[in-house]
This record gives sequence, C-alpha cells and structure tokens, in this order.
Amino acid sequence: MITQGKTRAVFLTGILLAAVCGLSAAARADEGPTYDGPISPPEAQFIASIQSDLYNRFKHASDAEKAGYVRYTSADETGAISYANRQWVSDPTHPSQLWYDNGGNILGADFSVPRPNGEARPHLWGIDPGRWVEFEGHVHYVLKDPSTGALSYDHWIWNHDFVAGGGSLDNPSADTVVSLGKAKSAVDVVTVFEFPTIWDLIVWVKPNPDGAFAYKNPTVTP
Repeated sequence: MITQGKTRAVFLTGILLAAVCGLSAAARADEGPTYDGPISPPEAQFIASIQSDLYNRFKHASDAEKAGYVRYTSADETGAISYANRQWVSDPTHPSQLWYDNGGNILGADFSVPRPNGEARPHLWGIDPGRWVEFEGHVHYVLKDPSTGALSYDHWIWNHDFVAGGGSLDNPSADTVVSLGKAKSAVDVVTVFEFPTIWDLIVWVKPNPDGAFAYKNPTVTP
C-alpha cells in the first residue's frame, strides 16, 4: 500500500509517489485521493464486514500464501509488507493485496479496479469515490541472491520500459528482467508480474484509531 516498496505508501498527499507498492518509487499515484472526510454509515458497514472476514481467513501471512498471494515488498514506512494475488478485479471478499507486519500478522488490504482506458473513479460498496487512488502500470519482480538464497523485494520496471525491452505484459518473463540489466540470470528472478494501471482502495483490517482509510496506523510500529 511508495517511495519505499509498495502501493499503499503513495497515499499520503494524493499527489505522487511510489512506494506498492511500499515502493521505493514503485507506483506513482497519478490521481490521488480527493476525499478524506468522516466515514459514512455505508462505509462503516463495508469496513466492519471486510475486517471480520479477512481477519478470519487471512490472519497470518501464511494464509495469504496458501491462497495464492505472493510477497513483493519489504516493510514500508507504515510497517506493512505487501502480498498480491495478481488478480486485479476485486470484490469485498477478494482483495488484490493483503499486508502484514514483520511478525506475519494481518494489517490491511488493497481493493482494485483496472483502469486501462482512463475510467472514472469507482462507485462501489458505498465507498466515497474520492477515496480511490490511481497507480500506473509497472512490472514487479523479486530476486534471489544465488550465493545466500536471500530474497530482495521492491524491484519494479515501468510497463512502457518493460515492453520496450521486448517484454510481454500478458506473460512477463524473467528473461526480460535480465535483458534490461536488472538481474544477472533468469534463475535469480523468483517472481515477476505486471501491476496494471488501477484504481486502488486501501483499508486497514487491524483497528486504526485514525480510521480504516487512513494512511498510517498509530498502533503499528514501522
């Protein structure tokens, strides 16, 4: 959920940044949030529903991995580590991303709607459309150090650069990562996937005194 490593971190001012992706500069919010007002009754109902459901089904990071989510970031400045299921059409029970603390405990989720052709902000689930932010398409990859086995996260390439390097967004290849000089060998690339241009909504599953749509949670230590 960027200037660090994932998609949430971009949320702050609603202007830029890439951290989703806790990104280190991973996904730029081309259109930031336009509304951060009080939570409405329909929004409160949505929050209560997803908090109960996701906590019960995805309490630990291992639960997310069993369901097909893959880790692609380090902990960002909010303390969250992101996992993506690489399915970008969300419903309330299927977030596109889940985030966890360093102990593997669930913190929150991202819900997404593809925006391939400049579609307007979503009107879904009683959420004020102004709470959604846009992230531009990019390709994420995770590397493995061949000498130590250690994994490194927060790596990404803009979609247009990936395609210009001969890559396919429909089937991103480790070979393209190598040809672009981002890895020495394809075997060192353990995960690679496209993060398309989307509308994104972040929601804390862990109770947040500042509200479920807030950027940070004061009860979480980065």
